[in-house]
Amino acid sequence: MRLSKKLLLVLIINIVVLTMSGCGGKKLVLTTGFGKNELFRIGDASCSLPEFYVYFVNTQNQYENVYGGEIWNVSLDGVTLEDNIKDTVLAKLAQIKSMCLLANSKGITLDKDEKDKCEKAAEEYLASLTDDEKSLMQVDIKVLNKLYSDYALADKVYRTIISEVNPEISDDEARTITVCHVFFKTYTETETGERVNMSADEKRQVYAHACDILEEIQESDKDFLELAAKYSEDTELIYSFGKGEVNPESENVAFSLAKDEISDVYETSEGYHIIKCLSTYDKASTDENKLRLVEERKREAFSEEYDAFVEELVHNLNQKMFDEIKLLDSEVVFTTGFFDVYEKYFEE
Repeated sequence: MRLSKKLLLVLIINIVVLTMSGCGGKKLVLTTGFGKNELFRIGDASCSLPEFYVYFVNTQNQYENVYGGEIWNVSLDGVTLEDNIKDTVLAKLAQIKSMCLLANSKGITLDKDEKDKCEKAAEEYLASLTDDEKSLMQVDIKVLNKLYSDYALADKVYRTIISEVNPEISDDEARTITVCHVFFKTYTETETGERVNMSADEKRQVYAHACDILEEIQESDKDFLELAAKYSEDTELIYSFGKGEVNPESENVAFSLAKDEISDVYETSEGYHIIKCLSTYDKASTDENKLRLVEERKREAFSEEYDAFVEELVHNLNQKMFDEIKLLDSEVVFTTGFFDVYEKYFEE
């Protein structure tokens, strides 16, 4: 199914907002006294316009390669994708600069091998650029080496901090169960995909129907999965999940069931449900979920330390310069490989 341009923009903007929400730190504010080509300052760290353009242009071209250049003509409630990506790149670079300051405060630096990798990455990426790209982005080997060094240092301080965190996750906390699901909607959808909740009378009818199906399930010799396939309004019939991964109502019911036990009809914001517990413990999925929870706890530990650190930093933005930043001519600027080159030299 092909997405409309407007819907596509909504999805992209939602991703952008989520990306920005993870960057932390105070909002950048206008100030004066900037140096030439200085876009913003955080503490004693500075970001130049050429540094910004490397991130911005690589992002611009990645979007164009997937969605085409016409994506920039789409707006949603007066907000363009261009403006959202500008804000996202700004937030990302602000985060990296802040993480470098955090590294300095903890005495974390790049070793000789890491510095050499940054230099080689800068040389390789610079060699991949055309003269037009170098000119329009205003980049040289010094700018690129700084970008790669900052990125590597930010990555190193993150890995150093999370390596000190070793949370204990019990099997019960990470336990993953598997259920078969029969679902009855209590909403309708418009042509544009907007959900409209049913009236109270309509919901009572759906509930009565769900109760009738539950009675049939309990009295029938047919397999639960067969009846679920016949009656469920969900395209998926079998789900495996851990705690915190589904709505609270489904979690509470599912984790209270014994193997092969069938629930009563219960309600969520989307409709009525009947589930059968197929497995109270999936070892492979539980082990996988345990690893996910460990990484999640490590990220939380880093965020706690990072947020406390950036709270004390002074953030200043050259608003006039930022407002003047525009998309570059995509007919002469094609580069997308900045981060690919980094991964080539710093992959585990």
